[in-house]
Amino acid sequence: MSIDHYENFPVASLLLPRRLRGAVTDIYRFARAADDIADEGSATDPERLAQLAAFRAELHRIGAEPGTPPAPGLPPLADIFAPLAQTIARHQLPITPFYDLLSAFEQDISVKRYEDYTTLADYCTRSANPVGRLMLHLFDASTPQNIAESDAICTGLQQVNFWQDVRVDWHKHRVYLPQEDLRRHGVSDEDLAACRLTPEWRGLMAFEVERTRALLHFGAPLARRLPGRIGLELRMVVQGGLRVLERIEASGYDVFMNRPELGAKDWAIMLWRSIK
Repeated sequence: MSIDHYENFPVASLLLPRRLRGAVTDIYRFARAADDIADEGSATDPERLAQLAAFRAELHRIGAEPGTPPAPGLPPLADIFAPLAQTIARHQLPITPFYDLLSAFEQDISVKRYEDYTTLADYCTRSANPVGRLMLHLFDASTPQNIAESDAICTGLQQVNFWQDVRVDWHKHRVYLPQEDLRRHGVSDEDLAACRLTPEWRGLMAFEVERTRALLHFGAPLARRLPGRIGLELRMVVQGGLRVLERIEASGYDVFMNRPELGAKDWAIMLWRSIK
């Protein structure tokens, strides 16, 4: 398990029922390919948006004309959308979460700062929460309580990714730390650029880590409520996010030079916490 962008959910994991591994892979392939369009390579912003527009057109086609073949494009759209269309039809998945993901990828291209936590959380509702909601649909578990707790887990994992990747995102000209939080704690863009590990920075990160931890704890009962292997898988995912937060704290909030990576000891701790 990697607590990374669009890798915070199981991909054909052995803990998943065999009948669902293909469906999860199809969802992941869509999210990963679209995310790479927004983030990777040397394409211009208009080129990236044009490629994502092609993805949006394919989603329209799946909804309106499910029998027609995908249009040619890069990456090859048929490789992504032909199996995805079958998965959506077979499992009666809602198509809105896929549109929400595309909206978040498009936003990544044009929005580089978030004024307050409300706007950041809105982004997470589209960049992360749709994955959890699709997983709940696959497991026929889309109750209001499950959705609320899934959203908390997914938003929490997304924020874990933000806090561990402050330096990486800075080099992409992105700052996910809310601007109002930076101002309140007295941290400037110059501090971020210089990787200054000041008391103000530590205070800011302690605040963000604690808020994110609260989200993961709010969502954790879902992992105990879901049965069998998927429940264990989700408990491991939640514990992975919590463990990264612990590692951030243990480093004195130095995510600039000490990006947390989970090793064998961490996995053992996560497993013990998941099964006890």
